[in-house]
Amino acid sequence: MPYNFIEMTKKAEIPNQSLQIPKVITVTAKLLQAISPKLATLFAARLFTTPLKHRLPKREINMEQNSSQQKLFIPKINKEINVYHYGDSPKKVLLVHGWSGRGTQLVKIADALLEKGYSTISFDAPAHGKSGSKTTIMPEFIACILEMEKQFGPFEYAIGHSLGGMSILNAVKQGLNIKKAVIIGSGDIIQDILDDFVSKIQMKPIIASMMKKYFEKKFGEPMELYSGSFAAQSVEIPILVIHDENDEDINIKAAYNIHKNLKNSQLIVTEKLGHRKILGDKKVIEMLLKFISN
Repeated sequence: MPYNFIEMTKKAEIPNQSLQIPKVITVTAKLLQAISPKLATLFAARLFTTPLKHRLPKREINMEQNSSQQKLFIPKINKEINVYHYGDSPKKVLLVHGWSGRGTQLVKIADALLEKGYSTISFDAPAHGKSGSKTTIMPEFIACILEMEKQFGPFEYAIGHSLGGMSILNAVKQGLNIKKAVIIGSGDIIQDILDDFVSKIQMKPIIASMMKKYFEKKFGEPMELYSGSFAAQSVEIPILVIHDENDEDINIKAAYNIHKNLKNSQLIVTEKLGHRKILGDKKVIEMLLKFISN
């Protein structure tokens, strides 16, 4: 049964935390769509695989300054990423950020883990933070996770936000060996994600279907193999699924569907924390710590 912690959250309304799309992008998208659906699809696919980079928030500066950092080459994707070692405990937890995030994005969770005697290892995914490349996609997140385990594991647990949560489920499916995992605001069905993306850049739904076909031809496999709920069917370890019912980026239905397909899981539903504020909520972090320690 899901655990509902709506009463634990603040009752005041929060602003829409969804990433805003620059007007120049929506104008270009509409123009290309009118000229050529094929060009519009290529434009949308490029945009879909290009994360936005943001200035490091003040709340993450301490973790950034107090982490031991190094570059790690990921042979499978021929890319180099930036890795953060935070704390020195042999009990290690892997943290995986979401789209347009950073290796320090889960700082509040990392600080709480350090207080409980763990150390954390995180990374800037390709095209994020201090890592190289301009584009990336979920299979590259997964490749990074599996290489991180080879180089710095074993990890006790893994905690992922948004795309990071989906990537952890897929990594476990592909052999990541951990005791438990926590996924926060995780996405699910690939077509839903593409549909939502196309809607946000104000293009017609047909472009989402064309994008899916484009990616499947490029990578030689069905995109839905990476859906959170599909990967969940192969996961045996305990998973804590946390999602906010007011998440503006990923609908709450994703959490229910993933939870339904997991063999051993708990579901925490929060309210009015959105897609990112949830990462720093004290009550959420307390329940996260309780889950991994039991």
